[in-house]
Parts: sequence; C-alpha cells; structure tokens
Amino acid sequence: MESLYLLIPLSVLLVFLIALIFWWSVKSGQFEDLEGPAYRILMDKEPGEERAAKPAADSTSPPKA
Repeated sequence: MESLYLLIPLSVLLVFLIALIFWWSVKSGQFEDLEGPAYRILMDKEPGEERAAKPAADSTSPPKA
C-alpha cells in the first residue's frame, strides 16, 4: 500500500511529461509534412544542380600505370 503513495504521483507526473512533449512536437511542426521526405528521395535533382561528390571512376577503363 505504501508503494502506491509513490507510484501514483510518479505516473501522473509521467503522463503530464508525455503530454507536454507531445504538445511541443505538435506546436513546433513535427507532424506538418509526413509524406514529403518520403517523396523527396524519389525526385530527381534539378538540371542546374551538380553533385557535391565527384563521380566514381569508370570501372571499364584500364588502370593507369
């Protein structure tokens, strides 16, 4: 019975903490665009954009000696 005096306030505090974190995430826009990042990976880059990394060497050419 004595453990309930500790567990009930801790559980109420945990519920308020979870609700506060959820409220912050909704207010900060975490759930605004759920599908955009999934589609962005499928889209091609614009023609003017260049890759930051150099293209890999052609594997069909013989190595330079």
